[in-house]
Amino acid sequence: MASTSDSQGSEINFCGSPIQAVKSLIWGETLDENVFARWCQGFIFSEDEPMALLQREGGPCAIIAPLQAFILKNLLFSGDPKEHWRQIEAEDRKAILLQSIVEIFHSVRGNNSTPFILVGHKDKQDLTIESVAAQSDGQSVDSATFHGNLRVNNYGNTEDVYEALSSCLHYFTEDGGVLIFIYSIILTKGIDTIKAEMQDPTEPLIDGTFGHGSQSLTNLMLTGRAVSNVFDLEKDISGFKMQGISQQSEVGFLTLLENLRYCEVGSFLKCCRCPIWLLGSETHLTIFFTRELSLVAPETIYEHARRIFSNYDTEGSGFISTILLGDVLQELDLVAIPEYVDIMKQKLDPDETAIILQNTFMDEFFPDEPVRITPELFEVFHYNGLKRSCTDGKVRFTEGKASIPDPTDLTVLSEPTPVLSCLRTKWPTIDVRWVNDGEPSLN
Repeated sequence: MASTSDSQGSEINFCGSPIQAVKSLIWGETLDENVFARWCQGFIFSEDEPMALLQREGGPCAIIAPLQAFILKNLLFSGDPKEHWRQIEAEDRKAILLQSIVEIFHSVRGNNSTPFILVGHKDKQDLTIESVAAQSDGQSVDSATFHGNLRVNNYGNTEDVYEALSSCLHYFTEDGGVLIFIYSIILTKGIDTIKAEMQDPTEPLIDGTFGHGSQSLTNLMLTGRAVSNVFDLEKDISGFKMQGISQQSEVGFLTLLENLRYCEVGSFLKCCRCPIWLLGSETHLTIFFTRELSLVAPETIYEHARRIFSNYDTEGSGFISTILLGDVLQELDLVAIPEYVDIMKQKLDPDETAIILQNTFMDEFFPDEPVRITPELFEVFHYNGLKRSCTDGKVRFTEGKASIPDPTDLTVLSEPTPVLSCLRTKWPTIDVRWVNDGEPSLN
């Protein structure tokens, strides 16, 4: 990155303290060299799919998959439609990678006046990241050497950081680039801010034993906030406030763990702005995407009402306490004067069970669910960055044809596969026929 003589950025000498603080936040008190080595790669593209990032080993999908999602967003939905998006030229690919990196920097920085922070080599020369992450014999260095070779630079505005990133994009594409990116993102966001957003700030962002990135790290990349949960807004569980996703995301997230009832993914991640979703298994992140924009049409009044009701259903049980009815009506801008609320309590809970079912509520106030119009068949794709998980060991976008039939027209659901089980947490009737019947892997 820029040296102290660079007018666009200034080097900060913290005597190693910020790097040590970031290191502790990411890795915890101990850092396994084998885990470190798995993360010490750059953002590199597949030889078999020009816009698909490669992942060498398990672990860094928590960073690589979200960046891949933003690359797809900017490739498919920014500017003029690209008909030949799978045969993009090298210069265009570089521009989209840069655009996606800058977008994530903006997301984590938000509207703050804090500087953009970029991490690079401590020497006063514009050296590639190979000088940081590799020795002259090409062998990876240990973590102590890597961290000892880092410096920190700040940039006060978007133009300066964009120019710095543009001139030094190779820092992120050579060995060690993924870590350089993480460290820069965390310092830009602010260590204290990240800890305040995490449910357990003592838990490292990367598992020290298995090397998997935490949900907080994935959420930081996807939404700019390092919250540990994937439900909407906040939940009060036995007096303990848990933070979730605060607003609709650009790209989304679905997980097999919700199918197994281990967690709840809220509407902000399921109903994202672009039809691109990270798919989470127990150990890995892949991507499901399409160019069919009807899948992310604006939220209807009906869907909005269901989401608001669900926010008050903190246990996900399908009902709320009758004492919360007035709050729900008020948030939905419906009549909420006490006399009317009392009348509706009697109508919605005639047996005085002290609960109101979601279906009963929706039938009363929003009886006509609008029909979403999607094509009978539409093109979809799946991405997995691990060669060993791809057909013929080649990282390519797997093509398929999807359909989402109306439940009333459905006679039988096809046998659930891991991918379908994940997708059906959002579209209960979705079915996909993959090219050559090759079911892509979530792992």
